[in-house]
Amino acid sequence: MPLARRRQRRTLDIWPGFVDALATLLMVIIFVLLVFVLGQYFLGNALSGSEQANSRLTRELAALAEQLSLEKKATADLSADVSRLNGQLEASTAEREQLSHDVAALEALKADLEARVTELGGKLGDADAERALLKQQIEAVRAELAKVAAALDISDKQVSSQKAQIADLGVRLNLALANKVEELKKYRSEFFGKLRQVLGDRPGIRVEGDRFVFQSELLFDTGSAELGKDGVEQVRRLASTLKQLQKEIPKDIPWVLRVDGHTDRRPIVSGRYPSNWELSTTRAITVIRTLIANGVPADHLAAAGFGEFQPLDAADTEAAYARNRRIELRLDQR
Repeated sequence: MPLARRRQRRTLDIWPGFVDALATLLMVIIFVLLVFVLGQYFLGNALSGSEQANSRLTRELAALAEQLSLEKKATADLSADVSRLNGQLEASTAEREQLSHDVAALEALKADLEARVTELGGKLGDADAERALLKQQIEAVRAELAKVAAALDISDKQVSSQKAQIADLGVRLNLALANKVEELKKYRSEFFGKLRQVLGDRPGIRVEGDRFVFQSELLFDTGSAELGKDGVEQVRRLASTLKQLQKEIPKDIPWVLRVDGHTDRRPIVSGRYPSNWELSTTRAITVIRTLIANGVPADHLAAAGFGEFQPLDAADTEAAYARNRRIELRLDQR
Protein backbone atom coordinates (compact mmCIF):
# COMPACT_ATOMS: atom_id res chain seq x y z
CA MET A 1 0.00 0.00 0.00
CA PRO A 2 2.62 2.41 0.78
CA LEU A 3 4.38 1.31 -2.40
CA ALA A 4 1.28 1.94 -4.51
CA ARG A 5 0.92 5.39 -3.12
CA ARG A 6 4.51 6.12 -3.96
CA ARG A 7 4.04 5.06 -7.59
CA GLN A 8 0.82 7.08 -7.89
CA ARG A 9 2.58 10.06 -6.46
CA ARG A 10 5.41 9.72 -9.03
CA THR A 11 2.92 9.52 -11.88
CA LEU A 12 1.23 12.63 -10.80
CA ASP A 13 4.57 14.47 -10.42
CA ILE A 14 5.65 13.81 -14.09
CA TRP A 15 2.58 15.42 -15.69
CA PRO A 16 3.13 19.00 -14.64
CA GLY A 17 6.69 18.86 -15.79
CA PHE A 18 5.56 17.47 -19.13
CA VAL A 19 3.00 20.20 -19.44
CA ASP A 20 5.66 22.76 -18.63
CA ALA A 21 7.92 21.27 -21.28
CA LEU A 22 5.17 21.31 -23.84
CA ALA A 23 4.30 24.86 -22.94
CA THR A 24 7.94 25.84 -23.24
CA LEU A 25 8.24 24.02 -26.57
CA LEU A 26 5.07 25.69 -27.80
CA MET A 27 6.42 29.04 -26.82
CA VAL A 28 9.68 28.28 -28.61
CA ILE A 29 7.79 27.21 -31.69
CA ILE A 30 5.62 30.31 -31.53
CA PHE A 31 8.75 32.39 -31.10
CA VAL A 32 10.42 30.67 -34.03
CA LEU A 33 7.29 31.12 -36.11
CA LEU A 34 7.21 34.75 -35.08
CA VAL A 35 10.85 35.15 -35.98
CA PHE A 36 10.23 33.39 -39.32
CA VAL A 37 7.23 35.57 -40.06
CA LEU A 38 9.17 38.64 -39.14
CA GLY A 39 12.11 37.39 -41.20
CA GLN A 40 9.79 36.77 -44.16
CA TYR A 41 8.31 40.23 -43.72
CA PHE A 42 11.67 41.94 -43.55
CA LEU A 43 13.07 39.74 -46.33
CA GLY A 44 10.04 40.60 -48.51
CA ASN A 45 10.58 44.24 -47.81
CA ALA A 46 14.26 43.83 -48.56
CA LEU A 47 13.54 41.97 -51.81
CA SER A 48 10.98 44.59 -52.83
CA GLY A 49 13.52 47.35 -52.12
CA SER A 50 16.14 45.40 -54.06
CA GLU A 51 13.84 45.09 -57.10
CA GLN A 52 13.07 48.78 -56.90
CA ALA A 53 16.80 49.50 -56.61
CA ASN A 54 17.49 47.20 -59.58
CA SER A 55 14.78 48.94 -61.59
CA ARG A 56 16.20 52.31 -60.62
CA LEU A 57 19.71 51.14 -61.46
CA THR A 58 18.47 49.80 -64.81
CA ARG A 59 16.88 53.14 -65.62
CA GLU A 60 20.00 54.95 -64.50
CA LEU A 61 22.13 52.59 -66.60
CA ALA A 62 19.92 53.24 -69.66
CA ALA A 63 20.18 56.97 -69.01
CA LEU A 64 23.95 56.65 -68.63
CA ALA A 65 24.11 54.61 -71.88
CA GLU A 66 22.10 57.29 -73.69
CA GLN A 67 24.25 60.01 -72.14
CA LEU A 68 27.36 58.04 -73.19
CA SER A 69 26.02 57.86 -76.77
CA LEU A 70 25.39 61.57 -76.70
CA GLU A 71 28.85 62.14 -75.26
CA LYS A 72 30.37 59.99 -78.05
CA LYS A 73 28.49 62.00 -80.65
CA ALA A 74 29.53 65.22 -78.98
CA THR A 75 33.11 63.92 -78.87
CA ALA A 76 32.97 63.14 -82.61
CA ASP A 77 31.57 66.61 -83.29
CA LEU A 78 34.25 68.11 -81.09
CA SER A 79 36.93 66.11 -82.97
CA ALA A 80 35.57 67.41 -86.28
CA ASP A 81 35.50 70.94 -84.85
CA VAL A 82 39.06 70.49 -83.59
CA SER A 83 40.20 69.33 -87.04
CA ARG A 84 38.42 72.25 -88.69
CA LEU A 85 39.84 74.67 -86.15
CA ASN A 86 43.32 73.20 -86.68
CA GLY A 87 42.94 73.81 -90.41
CA GLN A 88 41.72 77.34 -89.77
CA LEU A 89 44.60 77.85 -87.33
CA GLU A 90 47.12 76.70 -89.94
CA ALA A 91 45.52 78.97 -92.56
CA SER A 92 45.46 81.83 -90.05
CA THR A 93 49.11 81.16 -89.19
CA ALA A 94 50.09 81.21 -92.87
CA GLU A 95 48.03 84.35 -93.40
CA ARG A 96 49.61 85.96 -90.35
CA GLU A 97 53.08 85.12 -91.68
CA GLN A 98 52.13 86.58 -95.05
CA LEU A 99 50.74 89.66 -93.33
CA SER A 100 53.96 89.91 -91.33
CA HIS A 101 55.93 89.88 -94.58
CA ASP A 102 53.55 92.44 -96.05
CA VAL A 103 53.85 94.62 -92.96
CA ALA A 104 57.64 94.41 -93.16
CA ALA A 105 57.51 95.33 -96.85
CA LEU A 106 55.12 98.19 -96.11
CA GLU A 107 57.35 99.43 -93.32
CA ALA A 108 60.32 99.36 -95.68
CA LEU A 109 58.23 101.20 -98.27
CA LYS A 110 57.13 103.68 -95.62
CA ALA A 111 60.73 104.33 -94.64
CA ASP A 112 61.67 104.78 -98.30
CA LEU A 113 58.74 107.13 -98.87
CA GLU A 114 59.62 109.13 -95.77
CA ALA A 115 63.17 109.45 -97.06
CA ARG A 116 61.83 110.56 -100.43
CA VAL A 117 59.45 113.02 -98.76
CA THR A 118 62.36 114.46 -96.84
CA GLU A 119 64.37 114.71 -100.03
CA LEU A 120 61.44 116.26 -101.91
CA GLY A 121 60.94 118.70 -99.04
CA GLY A 122 64.45 119.96 -99.57
CA LYS A 123 63.88 120.16 -103.30
CA LEU A 124 60.57 121.96 -102.79
CA GLY A 125 62.36 124.54 -100.72
CA ASP A 126 64.75 125.11 -103.61
CA ALA A 127 61.79 125.09 -106.01
CA ASP A 128 60.03 127.76 -103.96
CA ALA A 129 63.10 129.95 -104.15
CA GLU A 130 63.34 129.38 -107.91
CA ARG A 131 59.61 130.08 -108.29
CA ALA A 132 59.98 133.36 -106.44
CA LEU A 133 62.90 134.27 -108.69
CA LEU A 134 60.92 133.29 -111.81
CA LYS A 135 57.98 135.33 -110.58
CA GLN A 136 60.22 138.35 -110.27
CA GLN A 137 61.59 137.70 -113.75
CA ILE A 138 58.06 137.31 -115.17
CA GLU A 139 57.05 140.61 -113.59
CA ALA A 140 60.10 142.24 -115.13
CA VAL A 141 59.25 140.74 -118.55
CA ARG A 142 55.67 141.96 -118.24
CA ALA A 143 56.91 145.43 -117.46
CA GLU A 144 59.20 145.30 -120.50
CA LEU A 145 56.31 144.08 -122.67
CA ALA A 146 54.15 146.90 -121.42
CA LYS A 147 56.91 149.33 -122.33
CA VAL A 148 57.33 147.73 -125.76
CA ALA A 149 53.56 147.75 -126.38
CA ALA A 150 53.38 151.39 -125.38
CA ALA A 151 56.37 152.23 -127.56
CA LEU A 152 55.10 150.35 -130.61
CA ASP A 153 51.47 151.46 -130.24
CA ILE A 154 50.28 148.80 -132.69
CA SER A 155 47.00 149.77 -134.33
CA ASP A 156 44.14 147.45 -135.27
CA LYS A 157 44.80 148.12 -138.93
CA GLN A 158 48.38 146.94 -138.63
CA VAL A 159 47.24 143.81 -136.78
CA SER A 160 44.70 143.00 -139.53
CA SER A 161 47.38 143.55 -142.15
CA GLN A 162 49.74 141.21 -140.34
CA LYS A 163 47.00 138.54 -140.03
CA ALA A 164 46.40 138.77 -143.77
CA GLN A 165 50.12 138.44 -144.38
CA ILE A 166 50.27 135.41 -142.09
CA ALA A 167 47.34 133.77 -143.90
CA ASP A 168 49.04 134.49 -147.24
CA LEU A 169 52.26 132.98 -145.93
CA GLY A 170 50.32 129.87 -144.83
CA VAL A 171 48.84 129.45 -148.29
CA ARG A 172 52.22 129.95 -149.89
CA LEU A 173 53.79 127.47 -147.46
CA ASN A 174 51.15 124.83 -148.21
CA LEU A 175 51.64 125.42 -151.90
CA ALA A 176 55.39 125.08 -151.51
CA LEU A 177 54.95 121.84 -149.54
CA ALA A 178 52.60 120.51 -152.20
CA ASN A 179 55.16 121.40 -154.85
CA LYS A 180 57.86 119.61 -152.86
CA VAL A 181 55.65 116.56 -152.56
CA GLU A 182 54.93 116.58 -156.29
CA GLU A 183 58.62 117.07 -156.97
CA LEU A 184 59.45 114.16 -154.66
CA LYS A 185 56.88 112.03 -156.48
CA LYS A 186 58.63 112.89 -159.74
CA TYR A 187 61.98 111.80 -158.34
CA ARG A 188 60.38 108.69 -156.86
CA SER A 189 59.06 107.72 -160.28
CA GLU A 190 62.44 108.47 -161.82
CA PHE A 191 64.15 106.44 -159.06
CA PHE A 192 61.87 103.46 -159.59
CA GLY A 193 62.38 103.67 -163.36
CA LYS A 194 66.16 103.74 -163.07
CA LEU A 195 66.09 101.00 -160.46
CA ARG A 196 63.99 98.85 -162.77
CA GLN A 197 66.51 99.41 -165.59
CA VAL A 198 69.47 98.53 -163.36
CA LEU A 199 67.95 95.46 -161.73
CA GLY A 200 66.22 94.20 -164.85
CA ASP A 201 62.84 92.59 -165.25
CA ARG A 202 63.41 89.75 -162.78
CA PRO A 203 60.75 87.65 -161.04
CA GLY A 204 60.35 88.67 -157.43
CA ILE A 205 60.98 92.40 -158.09
CA ARG A 206 57.93 94.58 -158.59
CA VAL A 207 56.49 98.05 -158.04
CA GLU A 208 53.34 98.26 -155.90
CA GLY A 209 51.97 101.79 -155.55
CA ASP A 210 54.71 104.02 -154.14
CA ARG A 211 56.89 101.04 -153.08
CA PHE A 212 59.59 99.04 -154.80
CA VAL A 213 59.33 95.44 -153.58
CA PHE A 214 61.99 92.70 -153.38
CA GLN A 215 60.98 89.16 -152.51
CA SER A 216 63.07 88.11 -149.51
CA GLU A 217 64.40 85.03 -151.33
CA LEU A 218 66.27 87.31 -153.77
CA LEU A 219 68.28 88.80 -150.91
CA PHE A 220 68.24 86.38 -147.95
CA ASP A 221 68.24 82.67 -147.24
CA THR A 222 65.28 81.23 -145.33
CA GLY A 223 65.32 82.27 -141.66
CA SER A 224 68.49 84.36 -142.16
CA ALA A 225 69.19 88.10 -142.04
CA GLU A 226 72.57 87.83 -143.82
CA LEU A 227 72.62 88.97 -147.44
CA GLY A 228 73.51 86.27 -149.93
CA LYS A 229 75.97 86.86 -152.75
CA ASP A 230 73.19 87.78 -155.18
CA GLY A 231 71.53 89.90 -152.48
CA VAL A 232 74.71 91.93 -151.91
CA GLU A 233 74.92 92.61 -155.66
CA GLN A 234 71.28 93.73 -155.79
CA VAL A 235 71.79 96.17 -152.89
CA ARG A 236 74.99 97.53 -154.50
CA ARG A 237 73.05 98.31 -157.68
CA LEU A 238 70.38 99.94 -155.54
CA ALA A 239 73.05 102.09 -153.84
CA SER A 240 74.54 103.14 -157.19
CA THR A 241 71.12 104.18 -158.51
CA LEU A 242 70.33 106.05 -155.32
CA LYS A 243 73.62 107.98 -155.42
CA GLN A 244 72.92 109.03 -159.02
CA LEU A 245 69.43 110.20 -158.08
CA GLN A 246 70.79 112.07 -155.06
CA LYS A 247 72.74 114.38 -157.38
CA GLU A 248 69.50 115.38 -159.12
CA ILE A 249 67.32 115.89 -156.02
CA PRO A 250 67.54 119.49 -154.74
CA LYS A 251 69.14 119.78 -151.33
CA ASP A 252 66.10 121.53 -149.88
CA ILE A 253 63.93 118.42 -150.34
CA PRO A 254 64.13 116.38 -147.08
CA TRP A 255 63.98 112.94 -148.69
CA VAL A 256 64.63 109.61 -147.03
CA LEU A 257 64.68 106.04 -148.35
CA ARG A 258 62.73 103.82 -145.94
CA VAL A 259 63.51 100.10 -145.95
CA ASP A 260 60.72 97.94 -144.51
CA GLY A 261 61.12 94.25 -143.62
CA HIS A 262 58.16 91.82 -143.76
CA THR A 263 57.77 88.08 -143.08
CA ASP A 264 55.01 85.51 -143.52
CA ARG A 265 52.78 84.41 -140.64
CA ARG A 266 54.58 81.16 -139.85
CA PRO A 267 56.59 81.31 -136.58
CA ILE A 268 60.35 81.38 -137.06
CA VAL A 269 62.37 78.39 -135.84
CA SER A 270 65.69 79.95 -134.88
CA GLY A 271 67.59 80.48 -131.66
CA ARG A 272 69.03 83.73 -132.98
CA TYR A 273 65.72 85.48 -133.73
CA PRO A 274 63.01 85.01 -131.05
CA SER A 275 60.21 86.10 -133.40
CA ASN A 276 59.43 87.48 -136.87
CA TRP A 277 59.71 91.01 -135.44
CA GLU A 278 63.44 90.59 -134.86
CA LEU A 279 63.98 88.84 -138.21
CA SER A 280 62.16 91.49 -140.29
CA THR A 281 63.84 94.38 -138.45
CA THR A 282 67.32 92.84 -138.72
CA ARG A 283 66.86 92.27 -142.45
CA ALA A 284 65.89 95.92 -142.97
CA ILE A 285 68.92 97.05 -140.94
CA THR A 286 71.19 94.74 -142.94
CA VAL A 287 70.04 96.40 -146.19
CA ILE A 288 70.58 99.84 -144.60
CA ARG A 289 74.12 98.96 -143.51
CA THR A 290 75.01 97.64 -146.95
CA LEU A 291 73.69 100.84 -148.57
CA ILE A 292 75.79 102.93 -146.16
CA ALA A 293 78.84 100.77 -146.90
CA ASN A 294 78.32 101.55 -150.60
CA GLY A 295 78.24 105.31 -150.18
CA VAL A 296 74.59 106.21 -149.43
CA PRO A 297 74.40 108.89 -146.68
CA ALA A 298 73.05 107.47 -143.44
CA ASP A 299 70.91 110.58 -142.78
CA HIS A 300 68.80 109.71 -145.85
CA LEU A 301 68.03 106.13 -144.70
CA ALA A 302 65.53 104.58 -142.27
CA ALA A 303 64.74 100.97 -141.33
CA ALA A 304 61.53 99.40 -139.98
CA GLY A 305 60.38 95.84 -139.24
CA PHE A 306 56.71 94.81 -139.45
CA GLY A 307 56.98 91.05 -138.85
CA GLU A 308 53.99 89.15 -140.24
CA PHE A 309 51.43 91.86 -139.41
CA GLN A 310 51.24 93.68 -142.80
CA PRO A 311 50.51 90.85 -145.26
CA LEU A 312 49.76 91.46 -148.94
CA ASP A 313 47.93 88.12 -149.26
CA ALA A 314 45.96 86.63 -146.33
CA ALA A 315 45.68 83.13 -147.86
CA ASP A 316 47.36 80.09 -146.26
CA THR A 317 49.26 78.99 -149.36
CA GLU A 318 52.93 78.83 -150.27
CA ALA A 319 52.38 81.46 -152.97
CA ALA A 320 50.82 83.83 -150.41
CA TYR A 321 53.63 83.18 -147.94
CA ALA A 322 56.23 83.90 -150.64
CA ARG A 323 54.50 87.15 -151.60
CA ASN A 324 54.35 88.32 -147.97
CA ARG A 325 58.08 87.68 -147.36
CA ARG A 326 59.52 90.88 -148.80
CA ILE A 327 61.71 93.98 -148.48
CA GLU A 328 59.96 97.22 -149.47
CA LEU A 329 61.72 100.46 -150.51
CA ARG A 330 59.89 103.76 -150.29
CA LEU A 331 61.22 107.23 -151.17
CA ASP A 332 59.52 109.54 -148.72
CA GLN A 333 59.83 112.78 -146.77
CA ARG A 334 61.39 112.96 -143.35
